[in-house]
Parts: sequence; structure tokens; C-alpha cells
Amino acid sequence: MALSLNKARTIIRNTLKKGREMELKPLSVVVLDAGGHVQAFEREDGASPGRFAIAHGKAYGAVMLGMAGTAQMKRADEQAYFMAAVNGVFGGQVIPVPGGVLLRDKKNQVIGAVGVTGDTSGNDAIAAMAGIEAAGVIGEI
Repeated sequence: MALSLNKARTIIRNTLKKGREMELKPLSVVVLDAGGHVQAFEREDGASPGRFAIAHGKAYGAVMLGMAGTAQMKRADEQAYFMAAVNGVFGGQVIPVPGGVLLRDKKNQVIGAVGVTGDTSGNDAIAAMAGIEAAGVIGEI
């Protein structure tokens, strides 16, 4: 199953909705397809312009490594040299922290990733999962 634009928009809309319910700082949300290409992006009013790059880095690392942000952060703690090398390979685009959520279909195939930034990494991940669940997709934080 490919990730449709409609599902990407559903993820973003419901992620932002959860952020408002939780009274988080303004969020930015990007959805990438399985090839790491931007499917959709939104930045809430008041979010700093650099947030696209951060959201993208969280999602990009997840999809390119097939590893969610939480697992990437653990790997960075245990093997900093590995994550430094990975970041070199990917031109410094990987941000290995929670808020980068890997997306899978019901057959366990990677179909993309979501990157959320604006609040704490933990809160970013909670908001992302609300959007992902609303779209009926499986997310790994």
C-alpha cells in the first residue's frame, strides 16, 4: 500500500489537532513517502521557519534507516560513531530523536515516515501517533 496524499493530510490535520488539545507549542509536521520524498507539510502559525528542516530530519532518518526516532536516539547513545557516519552519508539530514515516526502498512512494509517538531520530542511523538492512528496507518515511535 502506498501512502496517499489524503492519508498524509489526515495525519497532519490530526497531529495538529492533538497538539492543540495538549496545548503544545506551535508544531510543524512533514509526511514522507517510502522513498523519503515529501508528501505533505504544514507549519502552524507561530512556528519558526527552521522547523521544516527539523521535522524533515526526524522523518528522513526514520524512513532511510527503517528505524524510528526513539531507536535512532538509542543507537546514537550506544554508537555515536555510527550515527555520525550515517549523518555524513545522508548529508547531515538525519535528526535521531523521538518525533520521527516510521510508517508501516498491515503487511509490515515501510510506507513512509512522519516528522513532528515544535514541542518536546516526546510530545511531538505523542501528537504524531494521534495523527497516524486517525489515518489508519501503523506507526513506530
